[in-house]
Amino acid sequence: MTTTRLITAPAPAPVCTTARLRQLEAQWQGQCPRPLMDLAGLAVARLALALAPHARQICVLAGPGNNGGDGLEAALHLHNWGRPIHVRLYAHPDQLPVDARRAYDRALEAGVPLHSPQVPWSLGPADLCIDALLGLGSTREPEGALREAIAQINQSPATVLAVDTPTGLNPDNGQTFGSGNSVVRADHTLTLLAAKPGLLMGSGRDMCGQLWLDTLQLPDALWQSTPPDALINAPSDANPIAHASHKGTRGDVAIVGGQSQEGSSTGMTGAAVLAATAALHTGAGRVILSLLGPAPVGGALPPDVMLSSIDALDLPRMTVVAGCGGGQAMAAPMGRLLQYSARLVLDADALNMVAKDPWLQDLLKRRPPRTTILTPHPLEAARLLGTHTTQVQDDRLNAAQTLAQRFGCCVALKGSGTVLACPGETSRINTTGNGRLATGGTGDVLAGMVGARLAQSHDAWSAVMHAVWEHGQRADAWPPSRTLTASALATAND
Repeated sequence: MTTTRLITAPAPAPVCTTARLRQLEAQWQGQCPRPLMDLAGLAVARLALALAPHARQICVLAGPGNNGGDGLEAALHLHNWGRPIHVRLYAHPDQLPVDARRAYDRALEAGVPLHSPQVPWSLGPADLCIDALLGLGSTREPEGALREAIAQINQSPATVLAVDTPTGLNPDNGQTFGSGNSVVRADHTLTLLAAKPGLLMGSGRDMCGQLWLDTLQLPDALWQSTPPDALINAPSDANPIAHASHKGTRGDVAIVGGQSQEGSSTGMTGAAVLAATAALHTGAGRVILSLLGPAPVGGALPPDVMLSSIDALDLPRMTVVAGCGGGQAMAAPMGRLLQYSARLVLDADALNMVAKDPWLQDLLKRRPPRTTILTPHPLEAARLLGTHTTQVQDDRLNAAQTLAQRFGCCVALKGSGTVLACPGETSRINTTGNGRLATGGTGDVLAGMVGARLAQSHDAWSAVMHAVWEHGQRADAWPPSRTLTASALATAND
């Protein structure tokens, strides 16, 4: 029996790029006792009925490919169940692919009302619109009648359910093929077989609405021969704190950063203080702040944080978070930090120093496995890869995986749908977090949280998965009436 489940909440659901999905689809199509389009259409129809059981009318917009065939199959089921359904077909029946043409013939024989795009139509707030215009095969901006249909969908007050992916959205990277006016803004999206990366990152987070998954009865055994490109990041089980614990067993975290105003156009000690505060409130046993400039005045430092010079740090026993607000002053300690830190989180200016110094890159590659985490945003990732931000955003999964392999580190490529990668592990896409995190200092908070988790677990992969999920979850749980600031986010675990 087909089962559809909501996947906006974190769950270890498989994620496949278009290329991988084509392989998986071909394998399952050859083994499945029923045509996959039949299963897809039934899944769409069931979800449509669950979302709008009392819809005044249901309109299916069916495009020229197999996505349109899925819509036609859904219309057939809804019609047979007595629902007020009609289809607008944006293709000549003779030009439909074989499976979609079969779905058209079945719908026609059953008496499903079929209309051309030229027939006027309108939908109200009590109606449901099913977007089955373009699916995975789409590679460019919709034009002509398809573009006009998208505009009408977006102007309509009806509930919108997209089949597999909203029309006009790139399923592999979450970018739109054209302007924001040429992509469907769905209230719900039913993705089939596996989630697609673009539904979880970039504009996909805004265009998909609530995201649902139906695997179309795909056997688990097929994942052995065609493994997913990634998994949705799910929170790991929190380790209970032993009663006999003490501050030494919870891990020491040193924050190295915070260049003074004398070494930069602006003072950046606040970034390091944010990271230190976040590490404290994420459970680190002791937090030591090693500033590259003078300590802030006026009691800006949490009383729980200790101060130390870099030279006095016991690096072989510590977890170090380097780079937050470090500026050009990060150049001096980088070699020592890379060589001697037991565990290391590189953020911001520490990443920029590595990007422009081959010697530091070589030291980074020589570090022991699963002891180092990089937390770049797209521009920092582009610098490390010697490319441009556009190329990183065009294929975020590949960018994160390439960074992880090149430097032998765990990577958190930040952004909408943070991508986590680590050598020997299946990548993860994080789905917690929202636009409130787009404010200064939240990246420093994340670095501190990652450092605290690394100090506790001593395993970079589990630490970065846990910390990134928790960072986003804090933002998701934020009270709507309260402004999110980085300083408040750092202490939100209390």
